[in-house]
Amino acid sequence: MRAVILFLSLFLLLLFSGCSQRYYQGNRASGHHGGTMRTYNVNGRHYTPSYVKIGQTMYGKASWYGSKFHGKKTSSGEIYNMYARTAAHKTWPMGTMVKVTNLDNGRQTTVRINDRGPFVQGRVIDVSYKAGKELGLDKSGVARAKLEVVGFAGKVYPHSGVAQQGTTGVQTRVRLSNFGVQVGAFRRYEGARVYQRRFANYDPRYKVIIKKFYDTDGMPLYRVWMMGFGSEQEARDYKTAHDMPGAFIVRN
Repeated sequence: MRAVILFLSLFLLLLFSGCSQRYYQGNRASGHHGGTMRTYNVNGRHYTPSYVKIGQTMYGKASWYGSKFHGKKTSSGEIYNMYARTAAHKTWPMGTMVKVTNLDNGRQTTVRINDRGPFVQGRVIDVSYKAGKELGLDKSGVARAKLEVVGFAGKVYPHSGVAQQGTTGVQTRVRLSNFGVQVGAFRRYEGARVYQRRFANYDPRYKVIIKKFYDTDGMPLYRVWMMGFGSEQEARDYKTAHDMPGAFIVRN
């Protein structure tokens, strides 16, 4: 009898730990694909990112993720900040601005897609802790939700434009642009300036800028970006052709 109880205990422990591991590994897919608009595979299933248009909607379940992933890299290359209004979506482009409505209580918030997921059946978006709290997900955990595309690259388009598009029947597909390559990151601004001057001579078609961010400890971080690429693939090809180890794709 003791042997049977021990066997069942071990079986249940492995079962639940395995489910948890599959969920968290799949939920953050940064290691599964090289480009954010390329087809990728999670848990044996293929996902193909696609471009979207203003006003496009989707329905499903919304969930949230917090401290377990705080400070870790997302699929876009950004560092996840649980106190920012961001979210994970399986196929919508990085930088897409999405209005999320909790259909169970009517609460709304707007988030920016910067990660891939959630890879749990029925769930269409995984919002940050801050956005989840605004939606009331900190109490319910999961809720029925409506997603609506309202902008791109961190900018929300005027509602009048969305309404006008709906009345004219024009199906405008906004193609993302202004991709770039991060070539360096520095604690001191002087170091970033050195890299800015160095890469400014690489190609006059692209502009080298310094973007100031803050890490999870509130310390400034100066990132050097080479901007102006018309597509993610153009930026990726440029990075490969110029042998830039450690560099990754960004979008302003």
